[in-house]
Amino acid sequence: MLLHGECSLSLTPLDRKAVRRSFERAASSYDAHAVLEREVESRLLERVEYFRQQPDCVLDLGCGTGSASRALGTQFADARIIALDWSPAMLTISGMSDGVNLSKICADMHAIPLAAASVDLVFSNLALQWSVDLPAVFKEFRRVMKPGGMLVFTCYGPDTLSELRQAWQAVDDFPHVHDFPDMHDVGDMLLAAGFSEPVMDVERLTLEYRDVMSLLRELKGSGAQNAASHRFRGLTGYSRLLEMQQNYEQFRCNDRYPASYEIIFGASFAPAEGQPIRSPEGEIATFSIDALRSR
Repeated sequence: MLLHGECSLSLTPLDRKAVRRSFERAASSYDAHAVLEREVESRLLERVEYFRQQPDCVLDLGCGTGSASRALGTQFADARIIALDWSPAMLTISGMSDGVNLSKICADMHAIPLAAASVDLVFSNLALQWSVDLPAVFKEFRRVMKPGGMLVFTCYGPDTLSELRQAWQAVDDFPHVHDFPDMHDVGDMLLAAGFSEPVMDVERLTLEYRDVMSLLRELKGSGAQNAASHRFRGLTGYSRLLEMQQNYEQFRCNDRYPASYEIIFGASFAPAEGQPIRSPEGEIATFSIDALRSR
């Protein structure tokens, strides 16, 4: 499998039980198949170097088997690292690391069980596309982050797995590849949640496979399976699968089958206390009692 780089969340209604089940089943095979996730993770960790402060608390949301949590613990040796994932099996495999102050939490990203203003740095690699309500997740980030804290994340953009999407569209009308929002929509969600100075950019990566089934096995092995609420619920018959593979032939280059990924990189800062959040009822500002007493 070859990796090429070119510098340049799901809009699909998701079955949350299916998402969780996929990652539970993939926990034991995840590290062997998460080639894309590890490459993107390394690029996101490079961006954390711009966070010049020494954090007291770092949250790795959607930590999977914990490789980023361990890297963050090495980079910020004095910080408490919180590895959060909603798959118990993933957290079990993540283990612990010598010399890293690591805590593991099994929880939903939409309801983070941490105190308000307790986190200096939030790191999230290729997890947000599994959210059923991304604006709510960003509001949770803002709630748990200290004023001036940094958020860095990646998620999939709309061109992700475009070849697979087109190959299936000629077979049936069921969703087989999730639809993801573009970079500008994600940036607007950050601003609406009250984050300041958002920086958004996109990188396009292509993985190449010797055959289409290798791509499907890797998606399954890393937990990234179709979890659309309106997906086809029966077994995929041989004839339908064969038709999809035949449709994929149009993308073959020499003896390789490409799979394109659009990766959105985002970085932003939690605002000062009291900065309002836009809502349907107007702008809402929240202050702690201590902040008001100090005025």
